[in-house]
Amino acid sequence: MSNPLRQIQHKSTLLDGLYRVADAAAIIVGMILAVMWSGGTPVGDHQLAVAAALAIFYVVAEFTGVYRNWRGVSTEREVWCGAMTWAVSLALLVLLATVFRYDHPFNRYTLVSWFLITPLLLTVSRMIIRTVLRWMLASGMNQHGVAIVGVNELSIQLAQNIKDTPDLGMRVAGFYDDRPSERLPEIPDSLGACVGNLHDLVEAAKRGDVHRIYITFPMRAESRIRNVLNHLGDTTASVYIVPDFFVFEILHSRWSDIRGLPVVSVYENPLLGVDGVLKRVSDIILASLALLLLSIPMALVALAVKLTSKGPVFFRQRRYGLDGQEILVWKFRSMTVCEDGPNVKQAQKNDSRLTPIGGFLRKSSIDELPQLFNVLSGTMSLVGPRPHASAHNEQYRKLIHHYMLRHKVKPGITGLAQVRGWRGETDTVEKMERRVQCDHEYIRTWSIWLDLRILFETVWVVLGRKNAY
Repeated sequence: MSNPLRQIQHKSTLLDGLYRVADAAAIIVGMILAVMWSGGTPVGDHQLAVAAALAIFYVVAEFTGVYRNWRGVSTEREVWCGAMTWAVSLALLVLLATVFRYDHPFNRYTLVSWFLITPLLLTVSRMIIRTVLRWMLASGMNQHGVAIVGVNELSIQLAQNIKDTPDLGMRVAGFYDDRPSERLPEIPDSLGACVGNLHDLVEAAKRGDVHRIYITFPMRAESRIRNVLNHLGDTTASVYIVPDFFVFEILHSRWSDIRGLPVVSVYENPLLGVDGVLKRVSDIILASLALLLLSIPMALVALAVKLTSKGPVFFRQRRYGLDGQEILVWKFRSMTVCEDGPNVKQAQKNDSRLTPIGGFLRKSSIDELPQLFNVLSGTMSLVGPRPHASAHNEQYRKLIHHYMLRHKVKPGITGLAQVRGWRGETDTVEKMERRVQCDHEYIRTWSIWLDLRILFETVWVVLGRKNAY
C-alpha cells in the first residue's frame, strides 16, 4: 500500500465542472440542431446516442487531457484538443454501433451534421468561458497576491510570466531573500522588489498578508528549501516549489507520475497523445493528396532519370529516424554514385558526381518527392528535422552538443532549418550547429500551425533554389 504522504493528486476545481457541463451542453445541442436541420424530430434513440457519446467523450478526455489546467496555454491548443477528443469519441461511438449492429433511426446527414456542429459549439463555449475568466481576473476579481522566495534568474522569469499572463489571477506582492542586497541580482522595476527576508515572509504569512508562496531556490540548495518549509509549516499559506530546470537544456518537458511519484521529462517527444494523432492524420491526408497530384510528373521524372544515366531510378540511403532507429529514405537518383557506407561525401556546388539532370532535380528538390512514400509508411513526416546520412550522424554527434536529440521526432521532408536558410551543404561545424539549433527549437515549440507555416514557406524556399546543390 502506497504512503498517502507521497501521493500528488490532480486538483479538481469548480472550473473543471463548468467545462464538463459546457461540453455536455454542446454535444446535446449539436444533436438537436443536426436532427432539426435534417428535417427530423429528436426521439429516444437520439437521446441514447447522446448519452453514449457523453460517456465516451469523458473517458477519451482523460487520455487527451481536455480538462487539464489551460491557463497560460494558447487557445488554439485547447480548441484542437477538444475537437480531436470529439472526433475520436464519435468514431468510437460509430464503431460500437457497428459492432453491436445497432439499427439507429437517424441518417448519415444527421451524423455528419452532428460531427461538424459539435466542435463549433465546443469552441464557442470554451472561448466564452476563457473570455469571461480573463475579464474577471484582469479586473482584479479573485486575484491572489503571491510571494517569491529567492532572487535569481528563475524567480525573475517567474515574476515576468505572472505579469505577462493576467488570466492566471496572480500578482507578485514581493520577493524575499536572506542574502545581503549587494549579493542579489537586480530586479526590474516593473516586477517589484525584494521586500524582506525569511523572517519577514513568515510574519506576513501568519498575518494573512501572503496566501501563496513560490520557492525558487536551486534544486541543489536542499537545506535552504527545507529550512523555508519548516518555518512556513507554522502558517496557513499555500507553498509551491518551482524546479530550477534552467540548469538543463530542456527539449520538451511535461509532468507525469508513477503510482503517485511525480516525474518530469527533460528530453521527450512532444508528439504524444492527441498531438501525435493530429500530426499523423495530417501527414497521411496531405501526403496522399500530393501523390495524387504529382503521380504523372513523378512518373516522367523517373523515366528521365532512367534515360539519362545508368543505374536505378530510386536511391535508398540509410538514415536515422525516430529515436535514432535506422530507416531507408527514398530519393530520385541524382548522382552517378549511390553512397551509403561509413564515408558519405556531401553534395557540393558543381559536384562532378551529378547526372545530366541531377543538378536540376536537387535545386528544385524534385529528388525528394519519393519521400512521400516514407511519410505514408510512417517512417517520416512532412515536417521535421531533415534526416542526415548515417555516416554524417556518427560524425556530428561527436562534435555537436545534444546533436542526437533532433531524433526525438520523426525526420521530415522539410523543416524549420530549411526555411530559416540552413538548407544544403553544411561545410562547417558552425552551419550544422545552426541547423541543429533550429531542429531543437522546432521540437520545443511544435504545433500544427507551425507545420502548416513551414510547408507554406517551403514553397518559396524551393522556388528560390538557394543553397541547393
